[in-house]
Amino acid sequence: MKTITIINREAMNKRLIVFVMAIMLLPLTALAQKDIFDKYSESSEVTYVNIQPKMFQMIAKAGIDVSDPEAKAYMDMVNSITSFKTIVSDKSSISADISKWVKSYSRSLEELMEVKDGGTEVKFYVKEGKDADHIKELLIFVSGIDKAMKGNGVEINGEQRNVETVVVSLTGNINLNEISKLTDKMNIPGGKQLEKKK
Repeated sequence: MKTITIINREAMNKRLIVFVMAIMLLPLTALAQKDIFDKYSESSEVTYVNIQPKMFQMIAKAGIDVSDPEAKAYMDMVNSITSFKTIVSDKSSISADISKWVKSYSRSLEELMEVKDGGTEVKFYVKEGKDADHIKELLIFVSGIDKAMKGNGVEINGEQRNVETVVVSLTGNINLNEISKLTDKMNIPGGKQLEKKK
């Protein structure tokens, strides 16, 4: 009778360990399945941009004097980018979904800066790289753009739209001291504030 009880306890303990491990892995699996860029990459309701490293190299070479040390540093930074993705939305439901994802995903990042101006909010998050001057990832989240635009909107693909939310993800071996130059060149919202933060 005692032998059966010991065997049953061991079996129960094994099941309990497997169950606990499955629960622990669940949030990671859920996060991987719900990447916001994958989710909306085929959606006609957003503007989705995914720039490959080769395109960045072409942008970097355009009108840049490589003999200038500052320009060379900028080119080196651009060449180190491995991924650039962005979503622009004017739909409240999608904006809410993006906001929810950013709140969850940013827990694994460090908040670098927050700017609030006229109802518009810009947040910069980073994942530290090889040293204090380099980052592996930069996430920019801009919400409430429509409030600052006061109904004027912008033209996207020949259509007038009231942009509400923008999310940008940039990965690579990025020099944080050079990133403001890139955000300025590509007209990424919040670039000017990032330059001041440097």
